[in-house]
Amino acid sequence: MQDKILKFLSNNDGYVSGQDISSSLGVSRQAIWKSINALKERGYKIDSVRNKGYRLVSSPEYLNESSIKSYMKNKIIGKNLIVLDSVNSTNDYLKKLGSEQNCESGTVVAAREQNKGKGRLGRVWQAKKDDCVMFSFLLRPNIAPSEVASITPLAGLAVCKAIREYTKLDCMIKWPNDIIVGRKKLVGILTEMSAEFDAVEYVITGIGINVDQAVFPEEIAHKATSILLETGRHINKSEILACVLGNIENEFIKNDLKLTPASIAEYSDMCATIGRSVTFQRGTRRISGMAVGIEADGELKVMLSDGSICKVSSGEVTVQGIY
Repeated sequence: MQDKILKFLSNNDGYVSGQDISSSLGVSRQAIWKSINALKERGYKIDSVRNKGYRLVSSPEYLNESSIKSYMKNKIIGKNLIVLDSVNSTNDYLKKLGSEQNCESGTVVAAREQNKGKGRLGRVWQAKKDDCVMFSFLLRPNIAPSEVASITPLAGLAVCKAIREYTKLDCMIKWPNDIIVGRKKLVGILTEMSAEFDAVEYVITGIGINVDQAVFPEEIAHKATSILLETGRHINKSEILACVLGNIENEFIKNDLKLTPASIAEYSDMCATIGRSVTFQRGTRRISGMAVGIEADGELKVMLSDGSICKVSSGEVTVQGIY
């Protein structure tokens, strides 16, 4: 009931009469009044004026399910939405749900705080409560394990486009899974899967967006940034999450979970890695070359000094001038 009332108020700029809400939702005026008061207790600011009705003034600044749903238009990703106050890791939480067959594809878990959030290569993603937008989504795609590699770059493309749209920041993609502004990291993406033989059981992609951090630990301050630091303003976390989820669903559906020529072209235009000197590990050797493109399977094409092309599929890549 509260979610429906909130969506009703969000879709109207001015005051909405209690009678209109009551008639639209098929409930009593008394039920509307009780739900409005419950929303106020949860941090929503709602004006109530006699003979005018109700008007939504503002939503809570922290991530919350009702606000996210009021902004979201997705049909698949986020249809089943779970918002937690605190969790060890949204990816790990979804893994437990993923082993249950009734956990539907498109389920999203978001959290205001992660105690043991994970980054790539076993790193820990740490942030104070409500500083980040942290979430994971689960898919049950009918694809082979080898095709899962396209999910991270498609998600990266979608997140980069969403943040550009919402904040107007000129963010870029650092292959394979970071979104940067200038030379600093703004977003991290981690994809994990569960598969048997040639069948994928589920894929989980976790995304962390630095939103309200004003300072970072000394060891990462030189390579990390936030939307607050880059724009000088606080943003609506629920609204930007809905925007990101909308872009992810659009990219996945439009490209059928594949890196199509069109998506590779878009990705390449937004990829700060391409055209720069990169260094990566190959066995015990450190190899350097010029990043020249992205393959259809998401691999990075690197031209070596002898003119040959080396393809990099995973691992740590250092990009000249970035990190």
